[in-house]
Amino acid sequence: MSQAPPYIKIDVVATLTVMILAAVPAVLNLQQLSIAQEQQQQSLSNQTTFDIEKNVEDLSFQIDNMTFSHHTASVNGIQMHYVMGGKGDPVVLLHGWPETWYEWRHVMPALAKNYTVVAPDLRGLGDSSKPASGYDGNSTAEDIYQLLSKLGFNNIYLVAHDVGVQTAYSYAAAHPSNVSKLVILEAPVVGFFPPGAEERLWWFSFHQAPDIPEMLTAGKEREYLSWFYRLAYNPEAISEADIDTYVSSYSAPGGMRAGFEYYRAFPISEEQNKELAKVKLPMPVLTLGGEYSFGSALFESMKLVARDVRGVIVPLSGHWIPDERPDFLIKELAKFFSE
Repeated sequence: MSQAPPYIKIDVVATLTVMILAAVPAVLNLQQLSIAQEQQQQSLSNQTTFDIEKNVEDLSFQIDNMTFSHHTASVNGIQMHYVMGGKGDPVVLLHGWPETWYEWRHVMPALAKNYTVVAPDLRGLGDSSKPASGYDGNSTAEDIYQLLSKLGFNNIYLVAHDVGVQTAYSYAAAHPSNVSKLVILEAPVVGFFPPGAEERLWWFSFHQAPDIPEMLTAGKEREYLSWFYRLAYNPEAISEADIDTYVSSYSAPGGMRAGFEYYRAFPISEEQNKELAKVKLPMPVLTLGGEYSFGSALFESMKLVARDVRGVIVPLSGHWIPDERPDFLIKELAKFFSE
């Protein structure tokens, strides 16, 4: 397995200076579903059509002629929004920051041909409730456990990206018999990062500071979040319309704060993980690291918490694998699930 390229060096002072001085007013106050409706009949960056049709009881839509629908469920003291479609064994997709269920839009249609796809908005993000607390791994895993219990799913394929990885790990560790296979994209679990990685990722410390991130990004959500999307190997993989969709959620009241709370919960999650890691995950685990991001470092890290780990480097991809290389991801998932 080839060595991951060096992490991108960030001029923190310059980045924050640009952010603070930005004066473009926030004009995006629409809800995520309204954005989706406005995009009806438009082509996404990979020629996927995202068509919305309002029904009496839910909001159903099509991606590449596959039908999905929006739902909400009361779980663990919150209202959780999720998207569901397809037939077959359940595949649960957990998104990262700063994204929502929508990050899986290019992957969901292919999976839905053979599986029941469930893509929730994690606690505090997207159209799910935004409580003041409960962003540690054990709490967010309980959200997912209660949701899947209500749906009657007790044996799943679990796929997670970025901060969703912590939720997935906590879920798999707490309910190992419920997870047939686990797929981890572009983030180790908290406490098992490659040496020096957290120091290079400057926003980890910034996001954990009380109140300051909210104050500095208020009214500048699009400018701030766009900086992260442009870390892709192919910056065009996440279109301006896609950014509008994400920003409409994160600029809603409490949206940015909820995202930062995931980082503020890292110390709690790390202590939880120390206990969970005493027993390594028993199910097969596949790690996918972008060639221009974590690369093989993700595989080496996950071997510390799981028995059966196989690693794949995603060529020509940065951090946003479901956006940058959905074709590659779909093939790897199909192969891993069918083994």
